[in-house]
Amino acid sequence: MEWFQAVVLGVLQGLTEFLPISSSAHLRIYPELFGWEDPGAAFTAVTQIGTETAVILYFARDIGRIVSAWFRSLAGGREASRGRRRRASYDPQDARMGWFVIIGTIPIGALGYLLQDVIRDDFRSLWIIATTLVVLGVILGIADRVGRKDRTIADLTYKDAVLIGFAQAMALIPGVSRSGASISMGLFLGLDRAAAARFAFLLAIPAVLGSGIFEWPGAMEEGSVYGAGPTILATIVAFAVGFAVIAWLMSWLEKRSFAPFIIYRVALGLFTFAMLATGTWSS
Repeated sequence: MEWFQAVVLGVLQGLTEFLPISSSAHLRIYPELFGWEDPGAAFTAVTQIGTETAVILYFARDIGRIVSAWFRSLAGGREASRGRRRRASYDPQDARMGWFVIIGTIPIGALGYLLQDVIRDDFRSLWIIATTLVVLGVILGIADRVGRKDRTIADLTYKDAVLIGFAQAMALIPGVSRSGASISMGLFLGLDRAAAARFAFLLAIPAVLGSGIFEWPGAMEEGSVYGAGPTILATIVAFAVGFAVIAWLMSWLEKRSFAPFIIYRVALGLFTFAMLATGTWSS
């Protein structure tokens, strides 16, 4: 059963990591629904390595360009002139994007380290998760409705990076959704849907990989819920499913809104409240 459950949870992680519906909430709620043990924060963090690997591959060209430009800017390379690039030159916009990701990662890195014990225990309460599912769903709905959506990824500023970084830090609470919080802030700042999602995915890479590596030893211990083998299998499954979901979501956002995800979030939160209120589930 461990291996079967690991595959199911890996599929669930891959399906929900990039959609603004919170993968951590699903990895807490669905085991409860099936009568399985809570896989824990360490298992969740490690399986997210798989989905972030999918992000790295999907955006490999963008990431390679950003990293190269960032290092060249530090080394004093020449900014590329309009319409022409040379081997030693770099695009200043790509270099700035590197700084945006670094700056935006600081809040979640600092808070994640300071609150790690609370995250593992207190934040995994189903009452908290149900609340954040509903509240963030409403916030995302408002952001999608009132956001101007007239700015592209090229219009990002350092202020935007800081604000979106603090929004991402809210995802330390299961149920918030890393992509959902970042995208909501991006929409409030006037980014279009695709731009908000693209930056949210890029911004998540350092934080998620760092968290996964930090939690790796705990997830691999013999006394952990699933142990090394099933956890690694779940991570691989999450990678494969996650890659397909990114491609689908980026295409979806070109023409459609977040409405289905908002409705689903609120419905899942209310369902969780009902199960808790009737005593079917314990917190």
